[in-house]
Amino acid sequence: MIEINKTRIYKKGGDLLTKNPYTKKYEKIDPRHSKLAAAVKKGLSQTGIKENSRVLYLGASHGYTPGHVSNIVGKGGLVFCVENSVVVARDLVLLCKEKSNMHPLIFSADKPGDYKDRLVGVDVVYQDVAQKNQVGIFLKNLGLVKKGGFGLLALKARSYDVSKKPGVVFKEVLKELEKETNVVDFKLLDPYEKDHAFYVVKKK
Repeated sequence: MIEINKTRIYKKGGDLLTKNPYTKKYEKIDPRHSKLAAAVKKGLSQTGIKENSRVLYLGASHGYTPGHVSNIVGKGGLVFCVENSVVVARDLVLLCKEKSNMHPLIFSADKPGDYKDRLVGVDVVYQDVAQKNQVGIFLKNLGLVKKGGFGLLALKARSYDVSKKPGVVFKEVLKELEKETNVVDFKLLDPYEKDHAFYVVKKK
């Protein structure tokens, strides 16, 4: 069992794993179902997510990757899971009942003012929201993170601008992020996620 780049994600054979602090068991995290795992597979150097971190997770969906983030931060950490779809959030809410360090927030990620008072000392914002204005949403929510905290953005090029080639989109987004943040890592997620890129930034 080898920890990858101090991410609290472990490698065993060809599998990536996180350790559930409640069951003490290792759980497989599939890079074809988790952009975080895909980025780690592609050599991501750091995530900023540590034991006891408080993470604001945007686009929590059914809770697959947020559940693994819950494993990474451990019982002393918190994962605030923002999801706009009430139907999708049913699975998320059930998972949050199993893991006391996860908290569901049924809100639109585009309106952080609606949920900012429900957050406590956010260290990291993680976003997986496939919308045209996904970079704007990310930067607004990064404002809720502590100074020097981290932001992780899983960007879907076709949602950002379907008229442009993904490579062009990725460069445009990189320039936009560099104006507002310190970009510390960038990975293309092919072949695990087509036309996706993963950015890690640090708040100035």
